[in-house]
Amino acid sequence: MKQSVFLTVVIIVTLAVAFGIYLFVLGNPENFKDGATRQQPLNLLGTVYTGGYVVPILITLTLMNVTIIFERTFSLRKAQGKGSLPAFLKKVQAALIGGKIDEAIKECDAQRGSAANIIRSGLERYKEVLVDNSMDGEKKMAETKRAIEEASALETPLLERNLIALSTIASTATMFGLLGTTIGMIRAFQALAQAGAPDAIQLSIGISEALINTALGLFAAIIGIIFYNFFVTRVDNFMYMVDEASYNVAEILGAKTK
Repeated sequence: MKQSVFLTVVIIVTLAVAFGIYLFVLGNPENFKDGATRQQPLNLLGTVYTGGYVVPILITLTLMNVTIIFERTFSLRKAQGKGSLPAFLKKVQAALIGGKIDEAIKECDAQRGSAANIIRSGLERYKEVLVDNSMDGEKKMAETKRAIEEASALETPLLERNLIALSTIASTATMFGLLGTTIGMIRAFQALAQAGAPDAIQLSIGISEALINTALGLFAAIIGIIFYNFFVTRVDNFMYMVDEASYNVAEILGAKTK
């Protein structure tokens, strides 16, 4: 629910900003030789404006890319917790080896983040079943591992949030770029098809529209693909480290339970 609300707000805001950039920055009459007619670009901003109304859509997709990249960077940094993750894991393992479960839980509370939440869930469950004399050591460890797995299942979607959106934007940007290219080429061929001498201005605008949309579409797609793969790799590495730490915690507790 929160994810859909976030994406909806991002789409609305970036679309409004993109059309503002297109109309008032790129479409500023000072960027054209013919002023308000906006047919003869004077600089790069005016040239981009001639890309047509597919341009603000591509700008929207680019801004969405940037927004999601910042959101994922902040979220993954928050998931690691306040301090160094390897140092935190070493402290927890040292406390458990010494039989200090409460101290290990305090370390989790101080660290926070996804890794700390997962390990703390296992430790709290272990404390609960430890005093249950109706369960043997094997069942106690099974309950502890189940608590860790449930916590991991809850944390993983938070780490992967908006990655599908990033991937979708990358593929969609390519399609919109191709659409703009096609529209530009249609305009160019229409200028050539006129009786008599071709309309040079419309021909150049059509070609510019095709190339500009191709460039913007590829730019947005490249950003989306690169950062999608970057974040997927980062999440996988993070979860591997958490799984390894959870396994070590379970092994230490299992040795203490026997």
